[in-house]
Amino acid sequence: MSASNTPDTGYSIEEGNNASRNAYAWAKKTFTTRAGLPGEPARGLDGGFSNEIRFGQERLGISSDGIGTKIELAERLDRYDTLGYDLVAMTADDLIAAGFVPTNLSNIIDVNTLSYSVVDELMRGLHDACQFSKIAITGGEIAELGSRIGGYPGARMNFNWASTAIGVLHPSLAQPLSGAAAQPGDAVVALQSPSFRSNGYSLARKTLQRLFGDKWHEQAYDGPDAAQYPTWGDALLAPSLIYSPAVAALLDAGQPLRGAAHITGGGVADNFQRVLQNGLGAELDNLFPPLPAMQRLCEIGGIEAETAYLYWNMGNGMLLVVAPEAADAVVQQLTALGYAAQVAGRLMAEAGVTLRVAAGELRYG
Repeated sequence: MSASNTPDTGYSIEEGNNASRNAYAWAKKTFTTRAGLPGEPARGLDGGFSNEIRFGQERLGISSDGIGTKIELAERLDRYDTLGYDLVAMTADDLIAAGFVPTNLSNIIDVNTLSYSVVDELMRGLHDACQFSKIAITGGEIAELGSRIGGYPGARMNFNWASTAIGVLHPSLAQPLSGAAAQPGDAVVALQSPSFRSNGYSLARKTLQRLFGDKWHEQAYDGPDAAQYPTWGDALLAPSLIYSPAVAALLDAGQPLRGAAHITGGGVADNFQRVLQNGLGAELDNLFPPLPAMQRLCEIGGIEAETAYLYWNMGNGMLLVVAPEAADAVVQQLTALGYAAQVAGRLMAEAGVTLRVAAGELRYG
């Protein structure tokens, strides 16, 4: 499937992946500047969203990301205290997917005109998310950029928010998690996502704008969980669940993790293929079902399942590759920590990802 041929998405995953590969190729040309020195980058982690840097015996991970156009939801609803969970999830969960336990975070808020109250709400949420994740906020900046920053008209403040997080390689790991140790027959454990997280909002916003007009965020939401989310704006603003504490606990317990995929832009298929090395593939026949809001958007917006599973997490926020004999214990430990988890499938010797979901069989790669 070509993402550039998918209607009403607002962006192309294929073009984004190509641009990212090109940008990383330029970045890799700088690695030699730190060869043999503190801060030397590791090689062989291409395709992930974090990388390893070495300071003597210390092996640190670093990841940068933002929360994209989900910010417009907060501006529309004038509610800002949950976005910190999205900001932390985007970097902390990228780190833990490679085996790095997040420790510190720095953030930058680019604004048009400063609003003290909005920044206070943002930072209160970031504080709460970092407390949950055992992360210290150790750097930041607020930049007033005037007309260079736009957003929803009439909002108290238009802004963009991004962060960089670092973490330390878990002491149980000799190398970062990359999928290199995975083999056919390994189990795949899915962790449920209770929200869109911070991805796929261009497709969601364009669909709702087409259906309901400029005030789509005020439109009554009619999914089965409408008691929790009265409007479409409420349903889409639901914050991200942060997985890094749970995966770190699995590593603390010595569970044999062989790979992890943080399901962000690109959905299950694109993100999971990043950890399928050595020609391996996967069959996932027991994923968590799509969130009600995702299912409803597909129904009223005419969005095909193949597209939805490529742009949204569809109820699955992280996939873990584990030794098959440990799968049940991993699920039990995650459940005890308060996360919904289940064995979702297995790795196969043949390349490609096959999803068997309620909408039918979907094949990628």
